[in-house]
Amino acid sequence: MDLGLANIAQLAAADPSLIIILVLVFGVTAVSGATDAPNAVAVAVSTRSIKPNTALVLAAIFDCIGLVLFSFVSTAVAHTMFAMVDFSGDTSAALHALTAAMIGAILWGVFCWWRGIPISKSHALIAGITGGAIAMNGWAGVVPAEWAKVLIGMAFSLVAGFALGWGAVKGVRALFLNVTRRKTSRIFLIVQDILACMTAFLHGAQDGQKFMSIAMMGVMLSLGVNDYESQGFPVWLMAACSVALAIGLFAGGKRIIKSVGMNMVKMERYQGVSASISTIITLFIASMTGMPVSTSHCSTAAIMGVGAEKSVRRVNWDLAKSMVFAWVITFPACGVIGFVLAKLFLMF
Repeated sequence: MDLGLANIAQLAAADPSLIIILVLVFGVTAVSGATDAPNAVAVAVSTRSIKPNTALVLAAIFDCIGLVLFSFVSTAVAHTMFAMVDFSGDTSAALHALTAAMIGAILWGVFCWWRGIPISKSHALIAGITGGAIAMNGWAGVVPAEWAKVLIGMAFSLVAGFALGWGAVKGVRALFLNVTRRKTSRIFLIVQDILACMTAFLHGAQDGQKFMSIAMMGVMLSLGVNDYESQGFPVWLMAACSVALAIGLFAGGKRIIKSVGMNMVKMERYQGVSASISTIITLFIASMTGMPVSTSHCSTAAIMGVGAEKSVRRVNWDLAKSMVFAWVITFPACGVIGFVLAKLFLMF
């Protein structure tokens, strides 16, 4: 099947719904780049291991590398995105339902941004397309076994991130107990830079597959096919999502770096290294097992675990409550909006 850019352009010209979906996907990817991707390097900046502008450049480069290369290692997250909902049936109607679900996810994201609710853009996207699938095929539009990975991933990112952060900082402190502070500072400076690049790589791997999956759904439905993942991701799609992530990073990355890396917990370099180790392990396990998780949730949980190891009072628990609250309301709210809009779209 020809998924080249020229053929896709012809399809889009014949069906405006595909244009809308691709524009929305790239828009959401850019928003994720602005709000989620900076978490990968926020810790390194807060411990003064990397300057903010350098951190953004590194994040953009390794996000793009992770998005492309990890797709050749594992597509487990993409498989979950494809398999958790069922848009089978009239492919034209399914394309309209998917478009409505995307719009619903974005509307909810804008509302939460306006109200200051810290939601995950990828979770809003998942809830939105789930609502669209239910609008088209009823509860048969949800595949429980695959959708369970989303819920497991939410719990895993918080529990594992916190626990690994708490354990990693203990291990790092014990390992360098008899090493002078001056020497460890130089070691942690180098290690933190490397870990920041690794975290950015895994963010690209996670979020890239989520957003490319939705774009592929739109492309394949435009071709009248319900088999989304047999073709793999075309090069033009990986390039477009990489550019969107980079644009978002440079547009809004500094603000997130300051709020996450500096305002939540005051960290020394050994603590930053510990938090990064936790985030990397959590993201890697989630990516290999197909659990769609939020990098910001993994990073935030790791930072809280590092802070709690020294004193529970050093952690901003109000932020933790906000995260859980956002999880609780995002799925039903965004799912309902996606459902209602999809029903409206399917009437025409």
